[in-house]
Amino acid sequence: IGMTILKGRKTAISMILLIGLVGLAVLFLFAFYNPSNLVKDKYFWWWVVHLWVEGVWELIMAAILGFVLLRITGVDREVIEKWLYVIVTLALVTGIIGTGHHYYWIGTPAYWQWWGGIFSALEPLPFFAMTVFCFNMVNRRRRQHPNKAATLWALGTGVMAFLGAGVWGFLHTLAPINYYTHGSQITAAHGHLAFFGAYVMVVLTIISYAMPMLRGREVNPERAQVLEMWSFWLMTVSMVFITLFLTAAGILQVWLQRIIDNPQAFMAVQDQLALFYWMRWLAGVVFCLGLIVYLYSFFAKDKPQAVDVGTAQPAAT
Repeated sequence: IGMTILKGRKTAISMILLIGLVGLAVLFLFAFYNPSNLVKDKYFWWWVVHLWVEGVWELIMAAILGFVLLRITGVDREVIEKWLYVIVTLALVTGIIGTGHHYYWIGTPAYWQWWGGIFSALEPLPFFAMTVFCFNMVNRRRRQHPNKAATLWALGTGVMAFLGAGVWGFLHTLAPINYYTHGSQITAAHGHLAFFGAYVMVVLTIISYAMPMLRGREVNPERAQVLEMWSFWLMTVSMVFITLFLTAAGILQVWLQRIIDNPQAFMAVQDQLALFYWMRWLAGVVFCLGLIVYLYSFFAKDKPQAVDVGTAQPAAT
């Protein structure tokens, strides 16, 4: 990919994508560092996990969204590139130092509670900027692109990434709150929505845009697009409910297990969360249904329309 980009036209979008991909590979190298000191192990572990999500992956996501929105809206490249510069700057400034919110309880110096708390509290800003960017570009579009599904996925990516990585991440990022919520179902709620919004949906966005062209047409048939948009709403709404059910379970878990005067044992609390887990399971079934609809949309074709040949008329003589 890198050699292809370097041989081709160098644009802000392609270079941001290349920097993100290189950063992704470089940061993954820390996964192979396995020190005997547990503090060091956890310290560098987050260089992979956190600096992927709130670091280089935001560059990749911004580049992919910028490319798709450039193609489907017809907005000037200069406008999109200026937005990308702002998003990338916010992502790197807040994300790199914001890694410190993972250093609260692993044995690192206490100053990380301040540095990590302050900068991680700012981490929703690049995701919010990405959401505003998506809607702003669609509102300023110069043409109505026939690929409505790709437009919907692009808008949904901005919103869900902001909610999952931004809002739900902020809910428990400050040290005084994280002291109680760390490792609870609130963390699971954040993880579900952030992964779906920031990872899954941007991949589905580029698939929705590129797949028709890979199959020799500009867009998918109308019926396929309708099915794909149905799958979008089924998966997105069900993921929101999964997140809400896990959040409710996490709040009750924190209260029963970590706040009340006589905290209960872990498994005793889990038994009391069973209702939320069942509701989360039902939402997961709906999500799977949406995935099935999405996969089926690849094979859907428009029904052939009947042609009214009318009544035969005698030939003129």
